Amino acid sequence: MSNLFEKRISSLNQAQGLRSIQNIRRGIEKESLRVTPDGHLAQTPHPSGLGSALTHPAITTDYSEALLELITPAFTRIEDTLSYLKNTHTFTYQKIDDELLWVNSMPCIMGQEHTIPIAQYGSSNIGKMKNIYRKGLGHRYGRLMQTISGIHYNFSLPEEFWCHYQEVLEDNQPLQDFTSQQYFHLIRNFQRFSPVLIYLFGASPAVCASFLAGRSHSLQQHKSLGTLYQPYATSLRMSDLGYQSDTQSGLNVSYDSAQDYAASLRAAMNTSHAPYETLSAKNDKTPHQLSSNILQIENEYYGQIRPKRNTQSGERPTTALLKRGVEYIEMRCIDLNPFLDVGIDAEQMRFLDIFALYCLLHPSPPFDEKELENIKSNNQSVVLEGLNPLTTFRINGKQSSLVSWVETIWPELGAIAELLDHAHNSNDLYRSALKSQHEKIKNRALTPSSKILSTLSDNKINFYDFAMEMASLRAKEFHSRTLSPADQAYYEQMAKSSHDQQSLLEQQNDLPFETYLRNYLNA
Repeated sequence: MSNLFEKRISSLNQAQGLRSIQNIRRGIEKESLRVTPDGHLAQTPHPSGLGSALTHPAITTDYSEALLELITPAFTRIEDTLSYLKNTHTFTYQKIDDELLWVNSMPCIMGQEHTIPIAQYGSSNIGKMKNIYRKGLGHRYGRLMQTISGIHYNFSLPEEFWCHYQEVLEDNQPLQDFTSQQYFHLIRNFQRFSPVLIYLFGASPAVCASFLAGRSHSLQQHKSLGTLYQPYATSLRMSDLGYQSDTQSGLNVSYDSAQDYAASLRAAMNTSHAPYETLSAKNDKTPHQLSSNILQIENEYYGQIRPKRNTQSGERPTTALLKRGVEYIEMRCIDLNPFLDVGIDAEQMRFLDIFALYCLLHPSPPFDEKELENIKSNNQSVVLEGLNPLTTFRINGKQSSLVSWVETIWPELGAIAELLDHAHNSNDLYRSALKSQHEKIKNRALTPSSKILSTLSDNKINFYDFAMEMASLRAKEFHSRTLSPADQAYYEQMAKSSHDQQSLLEQQNDLPFETYLRNYLNA
């Protein structure tokens, strides 16, 4: 453990530091496909009983009309975040009739790609923009890729922490600038160390053959018919079968600062891309995309982690970052765990807290070109070969196994777990979460990806049957739950209010859409 790290941990173990980390805030955004009782993608519209997908704060859609996104507020207690997410699931199951929520990241029986329904948001200008943006994604990357689901874990530290930590580092710049600088410090290390998370929590080592019908791939045929897999894979969702883009792979997005990050994204949003120009040249009445540039908007850039700031109405994400600084970070490389009722649990969340603080407290120099190549190579290795004990990673200029790499950082993770237990008076819950993950490092059979492969082999079932069994089990569990009268009224009122808000937006359309879009993109 380095002297610098020990100094930072020691400062946080003091009364002011402990108070400051008691108010860490955590939120979850969880994607799940609606499917029919036989596992096909639902063709039904977003259920009206859930509210308006455009304006509902907790229940919306992502790419497809069938791809639900369930969102929690940011809470200071892990238990509150999970409770809210479970209540949202319970309400959702009340409104989707006999449909199921798919509990795996990789979808199954999809049918023809053109049958994947793009999300609809009504006739307001913002609703039209969201729909056209998704049309652009479909044309650029294919609709199939957009149906892959995951969990986004939102993590933020309170202002009192940043005030204390700034004193520890003897930094004199404005607090907003210091906070953003340190979040980017965290983000760079997250990318360096993310193979550890993907190994521990990757849960997509296999896919339905139906998902890849007619597509070229290098996966092997599993002995259970209809299943394709990689024997040592952890997360095919994070491989080139999932959220990857050849066009974006050439982007040089900077993580040196909020200013450089925003500038590099804006450059991509202002640089025309010849293959996309042909889409804009089509004579159809409905636009095929928001622009012919490399990125239509900031959110099109796929990354394992994003700096975030809540936006005001009509405000672009990069504008919000530049004006008010980074507010929280969004971890995006987390698969749905089909063995858990909402895809994630408190133990995993505690480890993510530990990991985020480690990334913050550990030294984090800017990336150079060679390190970026190593990060890309390490990620490719862990998603496809992470369960193979012979797989090596390039760490600090040397080749290392995952086990050896993790053992070098575990004492510092342990110090952070002890700090968090102390701050929360949590009866060793953080140290217990860390111990559970260490068991997975020592025994790969305990990882979710390995458990999935073992379940397929041991039970002699294919991926479709496994996924349907787990989805049916979760549906039964949530259908058996009831909300308290107060919670039921809360969700019903949110649904009604969201419909009212959408209607109001549609009545207030006072600009032609072309003018609205031009103003937004030029803001």
